[in-house]
Amino acid sequence: MYETILVPLDGSKRAEKILPHVEGLAACLGSKLIFLDVVSPVYLLMDPMVSYVDIDATETKALVGEAKGYLESLAKKVESKGIRVITKVEQGPVVETIIDIARKEKADLIAMASHGRSGMGRVFYGSVAAGVLQRVDRPLLLIRSRDDDE
Repeated sequence: MYETILVPLDGSKRAEKILPHVEGLAACLGSKLIFLDVVSPVYLLMDPMVSYVDIDATETKALVGEAKGYLESLAKKVESKGIRVITKVEQGPVVETIIDIARKEKADLIAMASHGRSGMGRVFYGSVAAGVLQRVDRPLLLIRSRDDDE
């Protein structure tokens, strides 16, 4: 049923709360997991009076390297349980990139943890989970992970 499961992660313990759920699904169904971390480019200049911005390539490259190390570490732990894992680090807008990778990789399911914000917290900080939910064209497994879960 779910041959490929896309698991967006952001390096936080809250996001990792989805792992036991996808490990269980993958073990039962023989699914492949794709761990995805989306890195937003680091900008050198963000001034409303300037019509362009420069990307700090060095800092962005460092963040990509950290993300790769993080995902590979998680993948090793999961692979030791006999589950196939692929890691991907992409750059760009988070919601759009998650949806794009789900399509490209033909993911049957996207599984992620929501940070559980509501009310004004969600308005100010936005919600990747809500953005994916509103735009996704395939099944989405969401678990709620709150601050007190850490």
